[in-house]
Amino acid sequence: MVKARHSRLQKSWITRWSWVLVLAVLTMCMSLLILLLLALHLLSMPNTNTSFAPFKHNHLNSIARNASYISEGEDEQTERWVEILSWEPRAFLYHNFLTKEECEYLINIAKPNMKRSTVIETETGIIKTSSERTSFGTLLARGLDKTVRNIEKRIADFTHVPVENGEALQIVHYEVGEEYVPHHDYFMDDLHTANGGDRMATMLMYLSDVEEGGETVFPDAKVNLRSVGGWNQLSDCGRKGLSIKPKMGDALLFWSMKPDLTYDPSSFHGSCPVIKGNKWSCTKWMRIYEFQI
Repeated sequence: MVKARHSRLQKSWITRWSWVLVLAVLTMCMSLLILLLLALHLLSMPNTNTSFAPFKHNHLNSIARNASYISEGEDEQTERWVEILSWEPRAFLYHNFLTKEECEYLINIAKPNMKRSTVIETETGIIKTSSERTSFGTLLARGLDKTVRNIEKRIADFTHVPVENGEALQIVHYEVGEEYVPHHDYFMDDLHTANGGDRMATMLMYLSDVEEGGETVFPDAKVNLRSVGGWNQLSDCGRKGLSIKPKMGDALLFWSMKPDLTYDPSSFHGSCPVIKGNKWSCTKWMRIYEFQI
Protein backbone atom coordinates (compact mmCIF):
# COMPACT_ATOMS: atom_id res chain seq x y z
CA MET A 1 0.00 0.00 0.00
CA VAL A 2 2.86 2.39 0.81
CA LYS A 3 4.40 1.85 -2.62
CA ALA A 4 1.09 2.59 -4.35
CA ARG A 5 0.64 5.78 -2.37
CA HIS A 6 4.20 6.86 -3.18
CA SER A 7 3.56 6.19 -6.87
CA ARG A 8 0.40 8.32 -6.84
CA LEU A 9 2.25 11.21 -5.11
CA GLN A 10 5.04 10.98 -7.66
CA LYS A 11 2.58 11.10 -10.54
CA SER A 12 0.79 14.09 -8.95
CA TRP A 13 4.12 15.93 -8.57
CA ILE A 14 5.05 15.26 -12.18
CA THR A 15 1.63 16.42 -13.40
CA ARG A 16 1.90 19.64 -11.40
CA TRP A 17 5.32 20.51 -12.85
CA SER A 18 4.06 19.68 -16.33
CA TRP A 19 1.34 22.33 -15.96
CA VAL A 20 3.91 24.84 -14.65
CA LEU A 21 6.10 24.16 -17.67
CA VAL A 22 3.17 24.53 -20.06
CA LEU A 23 2.15 27.87 -18.46
CA ALA A 24 5.75 29.13 -18.64
CA VAL A 25 5.95 28.27 -22.34
CA LEU A 26 2.60 29.96 -23.03
CA THR A 27 3.68 33.08 -21.14
CA MET A 28 6.92 33.26 -23.12
CA CYS A 29 5.04 32.86 -26.41
CA MET A 30 2.58 35.61 -25.49
CA SER A 31 5.45 37.95 -24.54
CA LEU A 32 7.20 37.33 -27.84
CA LEU A 33 3.95 37.92 -29.73
CA ILE A 34 3.37 41.26 -27.95
CA LEU A 35 6.93 42.39 -28.68
CA LEU A 36 6.49 41.44 -32.33
CA LEU A 37 3.24 43.41 -32.59
CA LEU A 38 4.86 46.44 -30.95
CA ALA A 39 7.78 46.24 -33.35
CA LEU A 40 5.38 46.17 -36.30
CA HIS A 41 3.38 49.08 -34.82
CA LEU A 42 0.24 46.93 -34.81
CA LEU A 43 -0.17 47.43 -31.09
CA SER A 44 0.35 50.70 -29.20
CA MET A 45 1.26 51.20 -25.58
CA PRO A 46 -0.63 53.79 -23.54
CA ASN A 47 1.33 57.01 -23.30
CA THR A 48 0.57 59.40 -20.46
CA ASN A 49 3.58 61.62 -21.09
CA THR A 50 2.78 63.90 -24.01
CA SER A 51 6.36 65.12 -24.17
CA PHE A 52 7.44 61.71 -25.45
CA ALA A 53 4.39 61.00 -27.63
CA PRO A 54 5.19 59.37 -31.00
CA PHE A 55 5.75 61.92 -33.75
CA LYS A 56 4.55 61.89 -37.32
CA HIS A 57 7.13 62.22 -40.07
CA ASN A 58 7.17 65.62 -41.75
CA HIS A 59 4.87 67.14 -39.14
CA LEU A 60 6.66 70.31 -38.08
CA ASN A 61 4.71 70.70 -34.84
CA SER A 62 6.10 67.37 -33.62
CA ILE A 63 8.70 67.78 -30.89
CA ALA A 64 11.18 65.21 -29.61
CA ARG A 65 12.44 65.89 -26.11
CA ASN A 66 15.28 63.85 -24.75
CA ALA A 67 15.97 63.95 -21.02
CA SER A 68 19.71 63.57 -21.66
CA TYR A 69 19.74 67.03 -23.28
CA ILE A 70 17.93 68.77 -20.43
CA SER A 71 20.07 70.37 -17.74
CA GLU A 72 18.81 70.50 -14.17
CA GLY A 73 17.66 73.87 -12.89
CA GLU A 74 17.12 75.37 -16.34
CA ASP A 75 14.02 77.44 -16.99
CA GLU A 76 11.96 77.56 -20.18
CA GLN A 77 14.32 80.14 -21.68
CA THR A 78 17.44 78.00 -21.32
CA GLU A 79 16.11 74.44 -21.43
CA ARG A 80 17.93 72.35 -24.00
CA TRP A 81 15.84 70.12 -26.26
CA VAL A 82 15.78 68.91 -29.84
CA GLU A 83 13.02 69.62 -32.35
CA ILE A 84 12.57 67.50 -35.46
CA LEU A 85 12.09 69.86 -38.41
CA SER A 86 12.17 67.64 -41.48
CA TRP A 87 13.15 64.23 -42.83
CA GLU A 88 13.81 65.52 -46.36
CA PRO A 89 16.29 66.97 -45.69
CA ARG A 90 17.12 65.50 -42.29
CA ALA A 91 17.07 68.65 -40.17
CA PHE A 92 16.95 69.15 -36.41
CA LEU A 93 16.87 72.28 -34.25
CA TYR A 94 18.72 72.06 -30.93
CA HIS A 95 17.23 74.78 -28.74
CA ASN A 96 19.70 76.67 -26.50
CA PHE A 97 22.70 74.68 -27.72
CA LEU A 98 24.98 77.60 -26.84
CA THR A 99 24.76 79.84 -23.81
CA LYS A 100 24.45 83.60 -24.15
CA GLU A 101 28.01 83.94 -22.79
CA GLU A 102 29.37 81.53 -25.43
CA CYS A 103 27.60 83.41 -28.22
CA GLU A 104 29.00 86.76 -27.07
CA TYR A 105 32.46 85.25 -26.64
CA LEU A 106 32.55 83.89 -30.21
CA ILE A 107 31.41 87.23 -31.62
CA ASN A 108 34.01 89.19 -29.65
CA ILE A 109 37.00 87.03 -30.66
CA ALA A 110 35.88 87.05 -34.31
CA LYS A 111 35.27 90.80 -34.71
CA PRO A 112 38.93 91.89 -35.19
CA ASN A 113 39.42 89.46 -38.11
CA MET A 114 36.20 89.81 -40.12
CA LYS A 115 36.61 89.95 -43.91
CA ARG A 116 34.26 89.79 -46.87
CA SER A 117 32.90 86.25 -47.24
CA THR A 118 33.98 84.25 -50.27
CA VAL A 119 32.78 81.35 -52.42
CA ILE A 120 34.67 78.65 -54.30
CA GLU A 121 34.23 78.25 -58.04
CA THR A 122 33.32 74.64 -58.75
CA GLU A 123 35.08 74.58 -62.11
CA THR A 124 38.39 76.17 -61.11
CA GLY A 125 38.59 75.95 -57.33
CA ILE A 126 39.32 79.69 -57.22
CA ILE A 127 38.25 81.42 -53.99
CA LYS A 128 36.60 84.76 -54.66
CA THR A 129 33.98 87.23 -53.43
CA SER A 130 30.56 87.00 -55.04
CA SER A 131 27.25 88.83 -55.17
CA GLU A 132 25.69 85.52 -54.14
CA ARG A 133 27.26 85.84 -50.69
CA THR A 134 27.47 89.35 -49.29
CA SER A 135 28.30 88.72 -45.63
CA PHE A 136 31.56 89.08 -43.67
CA GLY A 137 33.26 86.24 -41.82
CA THR A 138 36.34 84.62 -40.35
CA LEU A 139 37.59 81.18 -39.35
CA LEU A 140 38.54 80.09 -35.83
CA ALA A 141 41.28 77.47 -35.67
CA ARG A 142 40.15 74.09 -34.39
CA GLY A 143 40.84 73.72 -30.68
CA LEU A 144 41.67 77.44 -30.47
CA ASP A 145 40.94 77.66 -26.73
CA LYS A 146 38.93 75.98 -24.00
CA THR A 147 35.62 77.55 -25.02
CA VAL A 148 36.04 76.53 -28.67
CA ARG A 149 37.10 73.01 -27.66
CA ASN A 150 34.05 72.65 -25.42
CA ILE A 151 31.75 73.69 -28.27
CA GLU A 152 33.46 71.35 -30.73
CA LYS A 153 33.13 68.49 -28.25
CA ARG A 154 29.43 69.28 -27.74
CA ILE A 155 28.88 69.23 -31.51
CA ALA A 156 30.63 65.86 -31.76
CA ASP A 157 28.51 64.42 -28.92
CA PHE A 158 25.28 65.59 -30.56
CA THR A 159 26.09 64.61 -34.16
CA HIS A 160 28.15 61.47 -33.38
CA VAL A 161 30.75 62.85 -35.80
CA PRO A 162 34.29 62.98 -34.33
CA VAL A 163 35.90 66.38 -33.78
CA GLU A 164 38.63 65.37 -36.26
CA ASN A 165 36.04 65.17 -39.04
CA GLY A 166 35.00 68.79 -38.64
CA GLU A 167 36.28 71.91 -40.33
CA ALA A 168 37.15 75.01 -38.34
CA LEU A 169 34.31 77.08 -36.90
CA GLN A 170 33.32 79.90 -39.24
CA ILE A 171 31.83 83.07 -37.75
CA VAL A 172 29.63 85.03 -40.15
CA HIS A 173 27.99 88.46 -39.82
CA TYR A 174 25.10 89.73 -41.95
CA GLU A 175 23.91 93.34 -41.89
CA VAL A 176 20.75 94.75 -43.48
CA GLY A 177 20.39 93.58 -47.07
CA GLU A 178 23.13 90.95 -46.85
CA GLU A 179 22.38 87.32 -47.74
CA TYR A 180 23.68 84.00 -49.05
CA VAL A 181 21.61 82.70 -51.94
CA PRO A 182 20.52 79.01 -51.82
CA HIS A 183 23.27 76.46 -52.44
CA HIS A 184 24.40 72.98 -51.45
CA ASP A 185 27.13 72.38 -48.87
CA TYR A 186 28.42 69.29 -50.67
CA PHE A 187 30.68 69.31 -53.73
CA MET A 188 30.25 67.22 -56.86
CA ASP A 189 33.77 67.51 -58.28
CA ASP A 190 37.06 65.76 -57.56
CA LEU A 191 38.85 69.05 -56.86
CA HIS A 192 36.99 69.63 -53.59
CA THR A 193 36.24 66.09 -52.46
CA ALA A 194 39.96 65.23 -52.69
CA ASN A 195 40.64 67.81 -50.00
CA GLY A 196 39.31 65.97 -46.96
CA GLY A 197 36.25 64.23 -48.38
CA ASP A 198 32.65 65.22 -48.94
CA ARG A 199 30.80 67.44 -46.52
CA MET A 200 28.07 65.27 -45.06
CA ALA A 201 26.47 67.54 -42.44
CA THR A 202 26.33 71.15 -41.27
CA MET A 203 25.85 72.57 -37.79
CA LEU A 204 24.65 76.18 -37.99
CA MET A 205 24.60 77.99 -34.64
CA TYR A 206 22.82 81.33 -34.22
CA LEU A 207 24.81 83.82 -32.14
CA SER A 208 22.22 86.60 -32.16
CA ASP A 209 18.51 87.24 -32.60
CA VAL A 210 17.35 88.95 -35.80
CA GLU A 211 14.49 91.45 -35.73
CA GLU A 212 13.32 90.70 -39.25
CA GLY A 213 14.58 88.50 -42.09
CA GLY A 214 17.80 86.48 -41.97
CA GLU A 215 16.01 83.11 -41.90
CA THR A 216 17.74 79.92 -42.98
CA VAL A 217 15.52 78.64 -45.78
CA PHE A 218 15.29 75.22 -47.48
CA PRO A 219 13.31 75.88 -50.70
CA ASP A 220 13.17 72.18 -51.68
CA ALA A 221 12.29 70.68 -48.29
CA LYS A 222 9.45 68.15 -48.51
CA VAL A 223 7.27 69.38 -45.66
CA ASN A 224 3.96 71.11 -45.07
CA LEU A 225 5.27 74.65 -44.91
CA ARG A 226 2.14 76.20 -43.42
CA SER A 227 2.42 73.93 -40.40
CA VAL A 228 5.45 75.96 -39.33
CA GLY A 229 4.80 78.01 -36.21
CA GLY A 230 5.09 81.78 -36.72
CA TRP A 231 4.47 81.62 -40.48
CA ASN A 232 3.15 85.20 -40.46
CA GLN A 233 6.39 86.42 -38.88
CA LEU A 234 8.56 85.19 -41.75
CA SER A 235 9.89 87.45 -44.49
CA ASP A 236 8.85 86.91 -48.12
CA CYS A 237 12.09 84.98 -48.65
CA GLY A 238 11.42 82.85 -45.58
CA ARG A 239 8.03 81.82 -46.95
CA LYS A 240 9.64 80.17 -49.97
CA GLY A 241 10.50 77.01 -48.07
CA LEU A 242 11.14 75.44 -44.70
CA SER A 243 12.55 78.35 -42.69
CA ILE A 244 14.26 78.68 -39.33
CA LYS A 245 14.22 82.12 -37.71
CA PRO A 246 17.52 82.90 -35.94
CA LYS A 247 17.42 82.79 -32.15
CA MET A 248 20.50 83.32 -30.03
CA GLY A 249 21.89 79.98 -28.82
CA ASP A 250 19.86 77.71 -31.12
CA ALA A 251 21.70 75.32 -33.43
CA LEU A 252 20.46 73.86 -36.72
CA LEU A 253 21.83 70.47 -37.75
CA PHE A 254 21.07 69.29 -41.27
CA TRP A 255 22.53 66.48 -43.36
CA SER A 256 23.68 67.03 -46.93
CA MET A 257 23.92 63.28 -47.42
CA LYS A 258 21.37 60.53 -46.98
CA PRO A 259 22.10 57.54 -44.71
CA ASP A 260 23.40 55.61 -47.76
CA LEU A 261 25.95 58.44 -48.36
CA THR A 262 24.30 59.68 -51.55
CA TYR A 263 23.75 63.41 -51.99
CA ASP A 264 20.47 64.84 -50.71
CA PRO A 265 19.24 67.51 -53.17
CA SER A 266 16.62 68.66 -50.65
CA SER A 267 19.44 70.05 -48.46
CA PHE A 268 19.57 73.04 -50.84
CA HIS A 269 19.52 76.06 -48.50
CA GLY A 270 20.36 79.73 -48.13
CA SER A 271 20.33 82.70 -45.76
CA CYS A 272 17.54 85.21 -46.44
CA PRO A 273 18.40 88.93 -46.57
CA VAL A 274 18.40 90.69 -43.22
CA ILE A 275 15.60 93.28 -43.22
CA LYS A 276 16.00 94.76 -39.77
CA GLY A 277 18.82 94.32 -37.24
CA ASN A 278 21.85 92.12 -37.90
CA LYS A 279 22.74 88.44 -37.78
CA TRP A 280 25.70 86.61 -36.31
CA SER A 281 26.12 82.89 -36.85
CA CYS A 282 28.72 80.15 -36.40
CA THR A 283 29.00 77.27 -38.88
CA LYS A 284 30.65 73.89 -38.48
CA TRP A 285 30.92 71.65 -41.55
CA MET A 286 31.55 67.94 -41.07
CA ARG A 287 33.27 65.70 -43.59
CA ILE A 288 33.40 61.96 -44.19
CA TYR A 289 37.17 61.76 -43.79
CA GLU A 290 39.55 63.46 -41.42
CA PHE A 291 40.08 67.02 -42.50
CA GLN A 292 42.91 69.33 -41.60
CA ILE A 293 42.78 73.10 -42.06
